[in-house]
Amino acid sequence: MLAAMSGGVDSAVAAARIAEAGHDVTGVHLALSANPQSYRTGARGCCTVEDSRDARRAADVIGIPFYIWDMAERFHRDVVEDFVSEYAAGRTPNPCLRCNEKIKFEAVLDRALALGFDAVATGHHARLADGVLHRSPDQGKDQSYVLGVLTRKQLSHAIFPLGDSTKAQVREEAARRGLTVADKPDSHDICFIADGDTRAFLADRLGSAEGPIVDALTGETVGTHPGAYGYTIGQRKGLHLNRPASDGKPRYVLSIEPVSNTVTVGPRTSLQVTSITCDNPLWNGPADPPAAPFACHVQLRAHGEVYPCQAQLSGDQLNIHLTTPATGVAPGQAAVLYTGDMVIGSATISSAS
Repeated sequence: MLAAMSGGVDSAVAAARIAEAGHDVTGVHLALSANPQSYRTGARGCCTVEDSRDARRAADVIGIPFYIWDMAERFHRDVVEDFVSEYAAGRTPNPCLRCNEKIKFEAVLDRALALGFDAVATGHHARLADGVLHRSPDQGKDQSYVLGVLTRKQLSHAIFPLGDSTKAQVREEAARRGLTVADKPDSHDICFIADGDTRAFLADRLGSAEGPIVDALTGETVGTHPGAYGYTIGQRKGLHLNRPASDGKPRYVLSIEPVSNTVTVGPRTSLQVTSITCDNPLWNGPADPPAAPFACHVQLRAHGEVYPCQAQLSGDQLNIHLTTPATGVAPGQAAVLYTGDMVIGSATISSAS
């Protein structure tokens, strides 16, 4: 069995558990950058030189073989370039979701199976039951949303040893096992943006392209921006409008039009949507979707609110009607469908109204 070891506490404990259970385990760390110094350092990343050293030390404590796999070229193409192109198209991508889909459970799993491994174990906080993905009992750390894009075949070769544990329990166990990462802070933000400045990162690759910021209610130009790609639906801060709204209320980004390079802003009430259209639907629950509309719940952002809805597959599109309005629904994000705590499918948001 292959244990993907990021250098954090979760993957270290996951590897230790499956080794202790008697599996023949090999640890592997993914080198995701040809120049690791350009990625986040310390606890803020998940693919730095420091992380690879932490992963190796954990493997030594556990007593398993350890290797580093170079995935830098694949990561740059499937995650970094995808991130830039999605923003250029006016969408808001989730790079962690794309990394799970294209790197950890496509590139890595394909190589692992080709080398004779039966499965890949990771430190994700999610639970598998009869090959079906479920939420973690630790709601604050649940990662089923970013795993909701995995196919049934990929899930059949995945193991999530932390499925029934909370983060606090994982840290306590790491300390008992003598793993030095027991108190290592969680990684967060985007690992390949070294200083955390997403807008500057995109500007360096897409250039400056000044355009208008338009008020949806009056049609007036109320400001300018250096590039529409630097904004996302629901954004309030950093708009730098030239004039206050006539009603005196804050303005939020309502839409981004890359062709005209226009950012449209308006009141928060205009962000509310009840109808969502999605592309690339994927069904990974225990059964295929019914032809008629069916009731379920949908999560629209990582760690976001869950909404009751009616969903229906229509050709290559998934149509979702929310029972209660949602705000800040951004094209490019994933819509992950649940029945209770069980993931049944996912799709990519293309539009909302």
